[in-house]
Amino acid sequence: MSEPVDEFSFLPEQAADAGIAGPVPTGERLTLTLDGGRTLSALRYGDAPPLVTFLHGAGLNAHTWDTTILALGLAALAIDLPGHGDSSWRDDMAYTARPLAADVAEGIAAWTDRPQLLVGQSLGGLTAAALAAARPDLVRELVVVDITPGVDPNAGPTQIRDFFAGPTDWATRDELVDRALAFGLGGGTRRKAARGVYFNSRVRPDGRVEWKHHFAHLANTTASNPAAAEATAAQQDAVASVLGESGWDDLAAVTAPTTLIRGERGYVTEADAAEFTRRLPTASVLTLPAGHNVQEDAPLDLGALLARRADGE
Repeated sequence: MSEPVDEFSFLPEQAADAGIAGPVPTGERLTLTLDGGRTLSALRYGDAPPLVTFLHGAGLNAHTWDTTILALGLAALAIDLPGHGDSSWRDDMAYTARPLAADVAEGIAAWTDRPQLLVGQSLGGLTAAALAAARPDLVRELVVVDITPGVDPNAGPTQIRDFFAGPTDWATRDELVDRALAFGLGGGTRRKAARGVYFNSRVRPDGRVEWKHHFAHLANTTASNPAAAEATAAQQDAVASVLGESGWDDLAAVTAPTTLIRGERGYVTEADAAEFTRRLPTASVLTLPAGHNVQEDAPLDLGALLARRADGE
């Protein structure tokens, strides 16, 4: 795949691939400096103030939402979570919901002018719940995509951990595309997988290609560094907490209307969804024909559903 003119050059092709008619929105890269000099990065789509803000899952980046936002047809903001995309890595490796929510809240406060329809998938969903609980002034409605605190971290999520395990750098992006396709990831075609790899990797000064997100580098360091292994074990305890009661506590504290969207082939089982309903009886639960990355597997369905939510339906 040839290098694009800019990171939004793919949008017309994505719209055509998905059969989305109409003008393609303008795109803009935003950057905000956080305390300590770290940066938070995001993509803004459209010329009006954002109505919908999107948070992606672990190992992804803001561009995972491109086609969903095209289908949505509304001004939107998609944020690179810390440690992902063009946002800075965290030295404390605190990639769990509450620390991430504190960073993301600063971005939403700076880049929007009204409470948002906040949509988060996987890690982004848990982060969105923590943010909605802590900053209700920023959230009009919460949509959590294919994650609940009850999801078994040793079930579906192991595929993602296995995918990112291994070398931290590669000779070419084509090698990463081959790996994505071998794991059944990337959207089903080599062209789509190449597009995803382009946004999720960078070429270093020495010509080697590396993942942008911190997780692959942490996994490699852990294998050869006992101190890093100990830190990672502590981080896994924190993840277990988020996938346990602390995650449920965040959801219980959310005052905004809440919807869970699960992929019928995703990580959230029917039992998980039933537990979600038991704990949050006023919330809605919907199922779409998709795997865990609903925004990539069923972007038209998801975009249409979110458009109705944004209109207050």
